Amino acid sequence: MTAVAHDKQLLLPLGVVVRRAPGVTRWVPWNWRAVAVLPGAGPAEWRELRRDGDVVEYHAATLTLDLHHTQTDAYLEALRARVPSVYVVMRPVAAQGGQMPFEVTLVTASPFEAQDYCDTGEEMVERVPMPEGLIALIRDFVAAHHVEEAFKKRKRDWVRVTGSEDGIGDARIPQTTDVYRAPSRARKERMH
Repeated sequence: MTAVAHDKQLLLPLGVVVRRAPGVTRWVPWNWRAVAVLPGAGPAEWRELRRDGDVVEYHAATLTLDLHHTQTDAYLEALRARVPSVYVVMRPVAAQGGQMPFEVTLVTASPFEAQDYCDTGEEMVERVPMPEGLIALIRDFVAAHHVEEAFKKRKRDWVRVTGSEDGIGDARIPQTTDVYRAPSRARKERMH
């Protein structure tokens, strides 16, 4: 599979590599993490790539990285990071039999979109370093489609400031000293 470029969109298949390692506590037997992406990878579903003792790496899935011309600000933010990264979103599933405990649902180059998934708390979001070729591809896409928006300062709403406070307080209180006083208290004071 190769990248498909439309007028203002780029679609690229990305394979997601997930590593299973022994957990560090007795309550979590396995630690699952997305550790790499494979640009241009073919279809896969939890195909074992490498095994080193109890540590196993799987080509968990191949998803489409969708770069859109309206999101170039987000891609610039990802490229400016100390380590340019893509984000992999995995959703837990009830593992039965030989089924894996996660479904890889999304891969994105937008840190803003990844943040939206972090906010729900239902998915696991992993930050994965971009390979050099992917950095170059995204940089070229941003260079071709990014439009810098000019800063627009908001205009101040001019409000009439004459000192008159129409509508402040309770109209049933005849005096002007404490316009916030409750009407029942004003009546009691007048009676005494």
